[in-house]
Amino acid sequence: MEIPEILLQKIAEAEHVAILTGAGVSAESGIKTFRDPDGLWAQLNPAELASVEGFMANPQLVWSWYRHRVEVINDAKPNPGHYAIAKMQDMFPKFTLITQNVDRLHHRAGSRKVIELHGNIVENHCFDCKSPFTGDTALPDGHLPVCPICGGRIRPSVVWFGEMLPVDAIEAAEEAAYSCDVFFSVGTSAEVYPAANLPVTAKRNGAFVVEVNPNFTVLSGYVDAKLAAPSGEALPVLLDEFGKYKKFIEESL
Repeated sequence: MEIPEILLQKIAEAEHVAILTGAGVSAESGIKTFRDPDGLWAQLNPAELASVEGFMANPQLVWSWYRHRVEVINDAKPNPGHYAIAKMQDMFPKFTLITQNVDRLHHRAGSRKVIELHGNIVENHCFDCKSPFTGDTALPDGHLPVCPICGGRIRPSVVWFGEMLPVDAIEAAEEAAYSCDVFFSVGTSAEVYPAANLPVTAKRNGAFVVEVNPNFTVLSGYVDAKLAAPSGEALPVLLDEFGKYKKFIEESL
């Protein structure tokens, strides 16, 4: 893979680098994009499984689905893309990682601060009083976890269809898009809003925008550079080439 020299130059000059990751990064670790079309839940409507209405109508079904998803995630491992991103956090004066993924693989790869736009599937909280819940959710069939404080139903700490994104998360993401020098859109289709606005905001505010995706997306014709490969292939090569570029610059001074 050829890395454009202008990209290496922009990274070398950057004070603030921001990265947005999407489902494609998780897919490289074997986690299907939302649901496996050939899997156990193929005949069910995701909106009924990942919505307040679905949870209220059939909490047992929703919890069974989420326990299945957690099992899949627990069996998955961070891929080279996750590790490359974790390495990048120490390369710049300021670094912001924003993700649409709920699997926490970025954390497992060593990323310390992650803005989770859609929450995460690892944590749970009370539907009624919002208190965090750290008890067991893998209860026998027919039993549901309840809040020890108020007795309310426990739900996964993910953002469901029809719910607003966490205000603090979206505000932090937008601030990064406004202020960064280089913005990476990695493994995302750029079609889910408001996250899809972030690379556009970055570009409009002078950032050099890079897409890392093997597929053509609605963002592809808009970016300043595109690495047409999965993150696990493109980002390690980028870091290797950047190391060589930086050494060459230093030796030329």
